[in-house]
Amino acid sequence: MDWIADIRLTDGPLYWTAWVLGVAAGVWLILRPQPLGRRRWLLRVAAALAVAAGLVLLVHWILIYLTSAFPDELPWQVLSWVFAGVAAFSFLLLRFRPGSWRRRALDIVAFLAVVLLCALQINAYFGLNKTVSDLTGTALTRIPALEQELTRQPGSIARPLTGWEAAGELPPAGVLRTAYIPATASGLQTRNSFIWLPPAYFAANRPSLPVLVLVPGQPGGPADWLTGGSLQQRMDNFAAQHGGVAPVVVVVDPNGSQSANQLCMDSSIAKADTYMSVDVPAWILANLDVDTDHRRWAVGGFSFGATCALQMVTRHPELYSGALAFASEREPALAKERHKTVDAAFNGDTAAFDAQVPLTLMKERQYPGSVAYFAAGATDPEFVANLRKLSEAARGAGFTVGVDEVPRVGHSWDMLTPGLTNGLDLLTAQWGWDR
Repeated sequence: MDWIADIRLTDGPLYWTAWVLGVAAGVWLILRPQPLGRRRWLLRVAAALAVAAGLVLLVHWILIYLTSAFPDELPWQVLSWVFAGVAAFSFLLLRFRPGSWRRRALDIVAFLAVVLLCALQINAYFGLNKTVSDLTGTALTRIPALEQELTRQPGSIARPLTGWEAAGELPPAGVLRTAYIPATASGLQTRNSFIWLPPAYFAANRPSLPVLVLVPGQPGGPADWLTGGSLQQRMDNFAAQHGGVAPVVVVVDPNGSQSANQLCMDSSIAKADTYMSVDVPAWILANLDVDTDHRRWAVGGFSFGATCALQMVTRHPELYSGALAFASEREPALAKERHKTVDAAFNGDTAAFDAQVPLTLMKERQYPGSVAYFAAGATDPEFVANLRKLSEAARGAGFTVGVDEVPRVGHSWDMLTPGLTNGLDLLTAQWGWDR
């Protein structure tokens, strides 16, 4: 049923209905049950709120500092909605008493309405699943595998993009395809990649198009660039404004699973750098009709992926001349405490870790001719501080730098508006084509 798959989760009727019902349900759960006096009930409500707040903060502390499930603290907006859900459960327990099953059923429905509101708000904050089909993955399953006729053909003629004009009419939009990029040199276990081919790729006189390699966040996977990143729509819009020309986009997976973090480095954990610097470029050159001049190759990413992009452009400027960093970490991290990352990945060898960190490399080297674009949500203070530190270092290292602090946005895929277009404009100016 297509109409269900198209239901919006970040705006629209369901979103606003959940707001109304969730607030009403919360009020219902807080209302004083008749057998209790008002003062006694308010004391119980205050106690339930305090317990809920304490529980959320304790679990958050355990996840960040004890188990190192996340390298960064969760945004306060997300914690606030988690707190609201836990508080609603506390009120549900407080209201439980023998009596009418209808009353108990109504309490449970009210609790579920609050949980739905909280879930939609957390999803909206990150901007990840915009529709039901994004959440269920049904749209992704319909993306076909890359056909043989779309791959690089023996003896194909490389046509320079400068001065190129399409022979015949171009399709109105690009296409998405899937492919598996074998980790021949790195030995990683990876998931399928996604490829977006612009309209110009389908011209009879196909030009040599630039390359943009994209990396998802962590936790996450390549599909996040299609759902939260709205990659196809954004790239189609960019191509439409540039005569059907845009980079060929390849969304890759250096982590291998939703929760894994392989740091985008060669370390005792995995050879993730080798995957990004050997396996991925080799597959692209062997299978896609693209520009073989790496001065027109770039790498980008969100959060973990942004950190990975900066790692690639600073460690391998001969492969990637540009980086698009959307909410980059200050440096690769497995945990909030730096020593945990160093211990796990480099057996405690801090010097070996520092040697691969972008801030270190930007102190030691110069990158003339390279581009670095940084974006962060203005309401995400930790990552705004990262942006300022990293962009200052990039300028000092000779990068051409672009920066956006996106208003009214947190650690969210929504920063790609206007971030992706601005980043691509910076790259295309450096690449020497502006259509």
